[in-house]
Amino acid sequence: MSNAKAVIESGKAVLGIEFGSTRIKAVLIDETHAPIASGSHDWENQLENGVWTYSLDAIWGGLSDCYAKLREDVKSKYGIEIKKLGAIGISGMMHGYLAFDKNGELLVPFRTWRNTITGPAAAELTGVFNFNIPQRWSIAHLYQAILNQEEHIDKIDFFTTLAGYIHWKLTGEKVLGIGEASGMFPIDSKTRNYDAKMMKQFDALPKVAALPWTLEQIIPKVLVAGESAGTLTEEGARLLDVSGNLEAGIPLAPPEGDAGTGMTATNSVAVRTGNVSAGTSVFAMVVLEEALKKVHEELDLVTTPVGDTVAMVHCNNCTSDLNAWVGLFKEFSDMFGMNLDMNDIYGKLYTNAMTGDKDCGGLVAFNTFSGEPVIGLNEGRPLFVRKPDARMNLANFMRTHLYASLATLKIGCDILFKEEKVKVDTIYGHGGLFKTKGVGQSVLAAAMNAPVAVMETAGEGGPWGMAILASYMVNKADGESFADFLNKKVFAGESGTVMEPDAADVAGFDAYIESYKACIAAEQEAVNALPL
Repeated sequence: MSNAKAVIESGKAVLGIEFGSTRIKAVLIDETHAPIASGSHDWENQLENGVWTYSLDAIWGGLSDCYAKLREDVKSKYGIEIKKLGAIGISGMMHGYLAFDKNGELLVPFRTWRNTITGPAAAELTGVFNFNIPQRWSIAHLYQAILNQEEHIDKIDFFTTLAGYIHWKLTGEKVLGIGEASGMFPIDSKTRNYDAKMMKQFDALPKVAALPWTLEQIIPKVLVAGESAGTLTEEGARLLDVSGNLEAGIPLAPPEGDAGTGMTATNSVAVRTGNVSAGTSVFAMVVLEEALKKVHEELDLVTTPVGDTVAMVHCNNCTSDLNAWVGLFKEFSDMFGMNLDMNDIYGKLYTNAMTGDKDCGGLVAFNTFSGEPVIGLNEGRPLFVRKPDARMNLANFMRTHLYASLATLKIGCDILFKEEKVKVDTIYGHGGLFKTKGVGQSVLAAAMNAPVAVMETAGEGGPWGMAILASYMVNKADGESFADFLNKKVFAGESGTVMEPDAADVAGFDAYIESYKACIAAEQEAVNALPL
C-alpha cells in the first residue's frame, strides 16, 4: 500500500479509462502494471428515433463521475489526492459515427456500433473495395448518411469514434490508435495507415465527389501503440476532474478501441493468438499469419494496436438475454423471501447448466436484442422455442441460453477455422461470461474447438489494457516492441488456466447450431410480426 501511495504521489501512476456498452471504468496502475485503484459509472444506450445513441451529456457526466469514483477510491485507500499522472489512455466501443462541423458542434446524435441501419452503404462499399465493410463501421455510417442525402453531410469538418471524440476534447488532437482506426476505414498493414487506394475509390464515388471535402480532410490521423498522442489541456483536465486537482500536461496515448484493449489485456497481439471478449456484445479476434483467401461478410479485418492484421468476428448480442433470464430467477426467489445474492444465482444456474444435454435436448434460443448481421438480421427479438418432446429442464434451459450467447460467434468462427483453415494456438477469454469459473470457458472451448485460457488479470479487462498501452508509450525501452513489453514486463510467468475442448461438447454444440440455423427464419418472422 505504501508503495502504491508513493507511485501516485510521485505522479508515475498510469490511468486507463474505457467506455463500454453499460459501464465506464477507470483503472489506475503502478509501475508493475498492477491495478491500485479503480472507479466506474453505469450507463445505458437509448433507442431514439430508431437509432441507438448516448447523449453528449451522458458521455461527459459519465466520465467525470467515473473519475470522481476513482478519486474517492484513492482517498479511501491511500489518503491522498491525484494531482499528476505518468500517462492517460482513453478507449471505447469501436465503430459508430460522431460527425462535427467546423465549430466543433455535433451535427447529428451519436450513432453507436449497435445500429444496423447502414445495409446499402456497407454492401456497396464492400463491392467497391473488395473488402468486407460491416454495417457498424464508421465509413458505412458516413456513406449511408450520404446515400440518404442527410442535410448535415456537406457541413462535416471531422468525424470520429467515441474514443476519438473524448481524446480530442481532452487534448485538442484529432487522432486514433491504429486498432480503433481500423474500425473506421480499412488499414494497409504495410504502411500502418488507411488504405490509400480505397480512400481514392471512396472519394471518386459520384455522391462523395460532389461534396466539399475529401475523406483525408475529415478522418482522424492514425497512430500506432507507443507514439505520443498529445497532452492533457487545462480544459481537458477540468472535463476529466471537475474538482480541479488534476494538473494539465499529462501525456496521452493514442485512443484505442475495446478490441485493441482486449487483445492487450489478454496478451494476444502475436500471430496465432486470439481472444474472445464476451459481455453485452461478443467478438473473437485472431492475429493472422497470412491473408484470407476470400472476402467474407461474417469476418472483419482490423488490426492490433501496432497494425498487424486481425480477423474479427463481431456479434452485437451476447449476455443481455442471458442476464434477463437470470433476473427472472432473482425475481422469483425474492417473491419467496429468499434474498439470494445475484452472483450466487449466476454461479448455481451456470454450473448446473453443465449437467444438461450436450445438444440442449431440443431447446433453441435467440438472444437477439438488436440486429445481428452475421445471421442476416437487421433487427432482433429475443426468442425461445422447443420441440414438444424436448427435454425441458433447468439445466438444458440455461445451457441453451449459454449456447445462444455464443451461437452467432460460432457461425462466424466456423468460417474462419473450417473454411479458411486459420490456425490458432490458444484463445484467451475475458469479460462477464467468464466470471463463473470453468463454465463460459468450457462453452467457448466447445464453440471454437480450440483451447481456451482465462487469466487472473483478464477480469480487469479493457481499462486495464488501455492503461498498459499508455504505460508502454512512456515506459518502453528504446526499440522495445509491444509484444516484448507485454511478455517481459506485464505477463511474465503468467499463462492462465487453460481448458481443452471436450469432444462430446464440441459435437453437442455442432448439433445445436444446426437446429439454431434452421430456426433463423422463425426469428426473422418474429421481427416481422412484432415491429418496434
